[in-house]
Amino acid sequence: MDDAGRFEDDPFSLGVASGDPLPDSVILWTRLAPNPLQRGGGMPQEKVPVQWKISSTENMKSVEQVGVAFAKPEHAHSVHVDVADLEPGTEYYYQFEAAGHQSPVGRTKTAPAPDDNPEEFTFAFASCQAWDNGFYTAYDYMAADELDLIIHLGDYIYEYGIGPNGGDRNVSVPPVYRSETETLDRYRLQYGLYKSDPNLRAAHASAPWLVTRDDHEVDNNWAGDVPQDPDKQTRNTFLKRRVAAFKAYYEHMPFRMAQMPDGSSQKLYRNFTFGDLAEFNVLDTRQYRTDQACDDAFSVVGCSERFDEDRTILGDAQEQWLVNNLKASSATWDVIANQVPMASMDFEEGPEEGYRMDQWDGYVADRNTVLDAFEQHVRNPVVVTGDFHTNIANNIKKDFENPDSATVGTEFIGTSISSGGNGVEMDDFGRQVLSENENVKYYNNQRGYLRCTLTPTQWRTDYRVVDYVTRPSASIRTDASFVIDDGAPVIQSL
Repeated sequence: MDDAGRFEDDPFSLGVASGDPLPDSVILWTRLAPNPLQRGGGMPQEKVPVQWKISSTENMKSVEQVGVAFAKPEHAHSVHVDVADLEPGTEYYYQFEAAGHQSPVGRTKTAPAPDDNPEEFTFAFASCQAWDNGFYTAYDYMAADELDLIIHLGDYIYEYGIGPNGGDRNVSVPPVYRSETETLDRYRLQYGLYKSDPNLRAAHASAPWLVTRDDHEVDNNWAGDVPQDPDKQTRNTFLKRRVAAFKAYYEHMPFRMAQMPDGSSQKLYRNFTFGDLAEFNVLDTRQYRTDQACDDAFSVVGCSERFDEDRTILGDAQEQWLVNNLKASSATWDVIANQVPMASMDFEEGPEEGYRMDQWDGYVADRNTVLDAFEQHVRNPVVVTGDFHTNIANNIKKDFENPDSATVGTEFIGTSISSGGNGVEMDDFGRQVLSENENVKYYNNQRGYLRCTLTPTQWRTDYRVVDYVTRPSASIRTDASFVIDDGAPVIQSL
């Protein structure tokens, strides 16, 4: 800012966002950062007033509420505004202003009231967006869908350093980005780079988001207080890193105050209802988990440790919270927003069976508890999952060792936005997964997102894919669509 309190560059370079919608409230977010790739975002070490307004019209002429929040340096000049006293199930528009600059206009929507009976609800979900692996083309199409909700299931950033040419994007990035992300300043810079992407900004401005974290927002494959490589990082050093990572994550997401971290702890698991049609349980499968079994390999044969009753992916409190929610729910569709694959998948070719220890296959006791709740209490359990960089559709069996076991739920695993590069429709790994696992009904290894349309009688999932991400402007298509009928938790192909 100059001496007159003016910004030389647009302070809203990271756009706007909304999230965690309730029937009468929604969180509005922005961060002032005229130079987001510079330490401090190009902001002075002082608080700055930011006016916000929310309107029932896109042209912002019919203003419903207006107020002022302060963007403070100790929070990276981010603001989180909890707008209350809104009408349920209603579309709103919002905008920020600071030092004479106006932000883009964002669209948001409150949740229907608990006793409402929505005829249709449409949401999309995504995960895994390594900035240097390619362009976020899928987000541009997601923004155009004008959804009721967008869910991000983790790996919003990657902690790795970025080469001088920005990987597949082939754009120059400052030298500070070469190092791995471990400090608060460095996490803030990483979010600044990622959120500067125009397609991601468009998706954030298009609908309210629910977000949860996986591993790369901190450190690859971390588990509880254990880093990926304990030989290089002590527990105390890793917890300090978690403090920085959690703080930066909160600063850059449209979270409620309840999600503000307390040091190295942050409560991310939470529950949202959308009338009597859908209830979402958003999980955290990183913070409370036991360290991965059997040295955390991708495909482990004969790992009996994964069956240990004291192994947990949820932690006791979150597990009980989830089971209680499933018991109490009266929604038509109970959705588990989850980071890593829940359904069992054998990744070893041939008669031997090999399982990945980082997903629910490495935490069998917790999975059995959840599947028991599905079978006994839930009308239509559906799990939506990220992490895997691959599109997969699963039937969830009560007993995965028995092909004739009852199907007690369904799982839709979504591919990455960019991680892994372009990908292909089918590869040798996909053919192996399909041949080794009768519960797997679909596989595709391209980039994109999943769009889900819910009605009182049917759930529909569209797998939306792009042919490439290593250059911009790819077209998008629906590679496959599946439906679930109310009361019959089995995936059907369209």
